[in-house]
Amino acid sequence: MEFYTADLCDKYPNDVRILDPLFHSYGGSKKMTGRIIILKLPGNNKTLAELLKTTDGGGRIIVIDVDAQYTAVVGDNMMKFALESNWAGMIVNGYVRDTENTKEIDVGLFALGRCPKKTMKPCDGVLHTTLNFAGVTFVEGDYLYADSDGIIVSHMPLEM
Repeated sequence: MEFYTADLCDKYPNDVRILDPLFHSYGGSKKMTGRIIILKLPGNNKTLAELLKTTDGGGRIIVIDVDAQYTAVVGDNMMKFALESNWAGMIVNGYVRDTENTKEIDVGLFALGRCPKKTMKPCDGVLHTTLNFAGVTFVEGDYLYADSDGIIVSHMPLEM
């Protein structure tokens, strides 16, 4: 689907929630759209790795919240898993690494920034919850659209 977030905001001004302009693109796909699945990661990325390896993404987007901890939760290995399992992309309220490689993988990846150190604290994540960050409440099943102008979320699919 060809879209531009600016045009969607113009056409659906009352139906979109716009994320604060905190995120940068680090994936090979500079645009992404899909229904969201939510993952809260209080520590390492074990739950994310399991999800990416064992679940067909079906073109969905994973919204990941790590409370903006300054360690990387996604790198080139996670991006390869995402590509192999048909995920459209990831939004990370946190940091990523291996960005020279992630930008070559055809999956969307938007994050707060880069950090060379991976997260190590052992604990399980929580899937299928509700999150709130960057001025937006994320509800699983909502639709996300991201491009170079920004990231928007809607409770319904948006058409150009």
